[in-house]
Amino acid sequence: MATAASTSHVQALQSKHAGIEARLRDEMARPAPDAAKVQFLKKQKLRLKEEIARG
Repeated sequence: MATAASTSHVQALQSKHAGIEARLRDEMARPAPDAAKVQFLKKQKLRLKEEIARG
């Protein structure tokens, strides 16, 4: 059973994940996306996804 603190933590991580997803989408929509920035954002997004899965 999840505690209120862990639920809150997961919700915060999900919010960060959504923010990174939006930044990634914005960068990819540019005429010439910055490949390094895209790679960095994807790595951050993956780390958050893994942390969310751990709970």
